[in-house]
Amino acid sequence: MRRRTFLAAGAAALAAPSVGRAQGARVLRMVPQANVTSIDPIWTTAIVTRNHAYVVYDTLFGLDADLRPQPQMAAGLKVEQDGRRVTIPLRAGLRFHDGTPVLARDCVASIRRWAARNGFGQTLMAATDELAHDGDTDIVFRLKAPFPLLPQALASVSQPAFVMPERVAQTDPYKQITDATGSGPFRWWADEFNSGSLMVYERHPGYVPAPGTPSLTAGGKVAHFDRIEWRIIADGATAAAALQNGEIDWYEQPPPELQQLLARNRDIVVEGLDRLTNPAILRMNHLQPPFDDVAVRRAVLPAIVQSDFMAAIVGDDPGAYDDRCGIFTPGTPMASQVGLEALTGPRSLEAARAALRASGYDGAKIRLIGPTDLLAPAALTQVAADLLPRIGFNVDLALSDWGTVIQRRVSREPVEKGGWSVLLTTFSSFDNADPAALQPLRASGPNAWFGWPSVPRLEALRTAWFAAPDAEARRAICADMQRIALEEVVFVPVGSYRSMTSYRRDLTGRLPGFPILWNLRRA
Repeated sequence: MRRRTFLAAGAAALAAPSVGRAQGARVLRMVPQANVTSIDPIWTTAIVTRNHAYVVYDTLFGLDADLRPQPQMAAGLKVEQDGRRVTIPLRAGLRFHDGTPVLARDCVASIRRWAARNGFGQTLMAATDELAHDGDTDIVFRLKAPFPLLPQALASVSQPAFVMPERVAQTDPYKQITDATGSGPFRWWADEFNSGSLMVYERHPGYVPAPGTPSLTAGGKVAHFDRIEWRIIADGATAAAALQNGEIDWYEQPPPELQQLLARNRDIVVEGLDRLTNPAILRMNHLQPPFDDVAVRRAVLPAIVQSDFMAAIVGDDPGAYDDRCGIFTPGTPMASQVGLEALTGPRSLEAARAALRASGYDGAKIRLIGPTDLLAPAALTQVAADLLPRIGFNVDLALSDWGTVIQRRVSREPVEKGGWSVLLTTFSSFDNADPAALQPLRASGPNAWFGWPSVPRLEALRTAWFAAPDAEARRAICADMQRIALEEVVFVPVGSYRSMTSYRRDLTGRLPGFPILWNLRRA
């Protein structure tokens, strides 16, 4: 399949924000992947909100490039009573953006709110008898049994355990916060926020970086810019022109045809955003017909050609994607080829049609939701919009901006009441590296990620993974999890691609992984 172009219609003009507090070399202007419609990284798993939150908040532990947890706001970790009592002391000098000190009770409230929505956090709290603070500086877990992965949980980069003031963290986790006070290297300026146009951050003068070399979300987060402006530009050509003209410094996600143009400019760098590839998935709504029937879900599999989905994002270069992608990110320790025959065996549209007829599907309308303004999900959605009707589904295609998609996907209503049936999205490499981080692999019904599958045997294996004695045992469990996840069609992997980014050559110190704004400086 030749790559189709899915750029949003119209050219968005550059906003003209006030820059009185910072000028010239001390200002970084960037075009993020999408508009930010929610500032709450606990309420949503949207990557753009996660990226925003890393600018504003900090975490007790960070994850380095080798996916190892390192103390961040924490001063260390003290384990006692045969692993059943874990104390996390805070580093000295931590302050929120409003000048108040970060206290242990803020961290406790933040962990509790995060754990209510995050699968890793839910597992941690199920193993916890009590989570409390001991004075102002010590966070104490009293565990039912040792939980060696506790630092990994608090370091997770997939819906991270960001620390907020207690007054904010006490917000119902199923309601969005409106106060973005954090303690990270930059603070967000709500008074300059213009949805669909501008997000502004300024350096937090009271921030004390952690020791250590910066690596992914671990180590010293040193802010070299006084002000950061996220310019929301939906039109790719407009964003590329702004980058070439020096009106912006960084274009997070240029489409392939513009990457080639930008690469010819000696003042611009085009390179992989991450060292690994980004997995993409097709998710069905397991709560509502027809995809509450596993036979209907399985009918889709024979028609899935991962290279078709990937070419829509990155073009026809097979070196830019992996079309043998399973449940876990290719190239990570938990990835395998177990059960992938369902996706890599002979492809047959007719076999999919026959399976759909045999399932008893009655032609009921399904709603495919997707964005027009976010490169990868927009491209994936268009491929699905072409494929699903050819299988035999009665498809209602509902396109909108990405912010609307992430608001709509929370609905559990049937299609006739505004609900959805299918969506496609992508994840960062580390989001799908293991069962702890991989949100769509949760199969706990109402507590699962959007789509809400319920597969008790998959949840049992996930529990066993946490208790596994070593890496070899964890890999064996993940192989079983992949086999069952594909049998039950918890989600459909549609490939994994290399996300490319572009920025002005005078920027140095960029850390791979996602748009990390600390350590970055102008040469």
